[in-house]
This record gives sequence, C-alpha cells and structure tokens, in this order.
Amino acid sequence: MSHVEHLQELHGLPAFAFPGPDARRELPEAGAVAWRLAVDPYRNNAPETFEALWDRFLDTVDTASVRALVIGQWGEPYDNDSGVVVQRLVDARDRLTALQAVFIGDLEMEEAEISWIEQSDVTPVLDAYPLLEEFGVRGGTGLRFPAVSHKRLRTLCFEAGGLPGEVVRGVAASELPSLEYLELWLGVDEYGGDATVADLAPVLSGGRLPALRHLGLRNSEIQDEIAAAVASAPVVAQLKSLDLSLGVLTDEGVAALLAGQPLTHLSWLDLHHNFVSDPVAERVRAALEPSGVEVDLSEPGDEDEDEDGSVFRYTAVAE
Repeated sequence: MSHVEHLQELHGLPAFAFPGPDARRELPEAGAVAWRLAVDPYRNNAPETFEALWDRFLDTVDTASVRALVIGQWGEPYDNDSGVVVQRLVDARDRLTALQAVFIGDLEMEEAEISWIEQSDVTPVLDAYPLLEEFGVRGGTGLRFPAVSHKRLRTLCFEAGGLPGEVVRGVAASELPSLEYLELWLGVDEYGGDATVADLAPVLSGGRLPALRHLGLRNSEIQDEIAAAVASAPVVAQLKSLDLSLGVLTDEGVAALLAGQPLTHLSWLDLHHNFVSDPVAERVRAALEPSGVEVDLSEPGDEDEDEDGSVFRYTAVAE
C-alpha cells in the first residue's frame, strides 16, 4: 500500500476539492469541509496559477467561516517552493478569521515523489494564526521550522522521506503548551533526514510538551536507537499512544523497548511496517495485550540481501 496519499479529511472535516474556474458545481457551506486547493501545472490550455486559484477562492467562499485548508499542488513541485502558499496564507489572516487547521503539501506519488516537494519556512503561518489548532506539512526538502511559540496548537505533523535535523531541533525548542499530538516522519539521511536521537531529547524529556498524549516517531532508519531512547524517556508516562511504525525497527529495538519502563498504560502501540520476527512480535503482544493495549504489528517489511550477503532494510517512505 502507499503511505503517501491525499488527505480524506482534516480537523474532522471531509476534504472537498475547490473546483476549477469552468466548473458548475454547488459548493458546500464554508465551514462544513476542509477545502482542498490545488492546481495542475501540466494541464493544457493555459493552466490556472495557484495565485489565481487562491484569489478566486477568497472571492467565492465565505472566508470568515472557513475552518480548514488542505493545500495540494501549487506549481511544478521541484521548481516552486511553498513560499507562495505561506505568503498567501499570511496575507489573508484578516479574512480567514475562523481558520483552525492547515496542511501544506497534499501531493501523492502520481503528482510528485515526497522528496520532490519543495517546502520553505512554514512558521509564518503559525505566527499569523494564533488560534490555529492543527498544522501539517508533507515534504522535507527546503523545509525550515525555527523555534516558535504558539499557545493553541494541538496537532503538529511532518511527513517526509527525510526530515532535516534542523526542523526537529526547531520543534523540540518550540513553546507549544497545548500540543497533544506530535508526528515526525524522520526518514533517511540520503534524502535529508539527518536528525539524531540527541535532537529529540527535549521532546523525550516531556518537560517542554506538558499536554502531549500521542507521539509518533515514524519512518526512521534509526528506529532501534529511537526505541532504546523511548524505553527510558520521561515523556512516555504521559502518553496514551505511541507510534514507531514505518521504519526499520528490529528485534533489538523491540527488546530495548520491552526492557524499559512499563507501557501497559498505553491504549495503542503502533509498530507496523518494521522488521520484527514472529517470536519477538508474540512477546510484545503477550506483554501488552492482556493489559488492554492495542498493538499493531501488521505489514512486516521484507528484508533485501545485497550481493555481499548483507541484509538491507528500508523505511516505508524515502524518495
């Protein structure tokens, strides 16, 4: 299955694609959907630019009632970074007064590989919308996230085949007292994913994110190291769910996790798409499921063998 697909909903609202300029389609109430805005740069007959689409959207809907925006393709992804999107959002802050959720980069593989999505500094969006509760970004290339302070943000998600360590450090240094849900796709070094366990230390300490209840450290090639760090991390005691899926977690990492602090208070532990043997998977289930923890060990990864006989494991999402 593909792990990079168009969002079907955002902030509990169904995604609705804002139609093209020639479409004759009845529109829903402005606050009833998550509006998906995207252009097709390869369309024949003078494709609409993102700037034109954005202006048409603002002139068509009741902007004061819009609650969620899903931003898809804004141009050729490898030539145009998301700065145009960020600037348009910032400029519209006085019109989008009810905005609670934004996702930038809703492209799937047929439109662009995740590593092709050119991002930018996305923090001006948070500065412009102090009432924002949910913020997500797909694509790590060019992404910047210097430390911010935001009192209302509850959900923060970065999906990448390689998440820059600078971004992870920015998140870890941010003041986000209301953040309940944090998801980081760390990726691989080949595609810019150079974050280390040390970069995650402020998050794992628990002190900087007092409201955190879900932590996802996903899609990582250093998943065993992360599991070992999580095993003794103070933040785990405050969590309701933990997600270490989509990476290259092995028996070694799971053994460290089981040897660490109790996890029986969790309602959900996601370890799917990893490289865990059947006996160790059974150990996890035996240790946690009797306490009511839902454990996901589905979609085990298939190991590849190089010509020299060494084993190659891979994250679910890279390029």
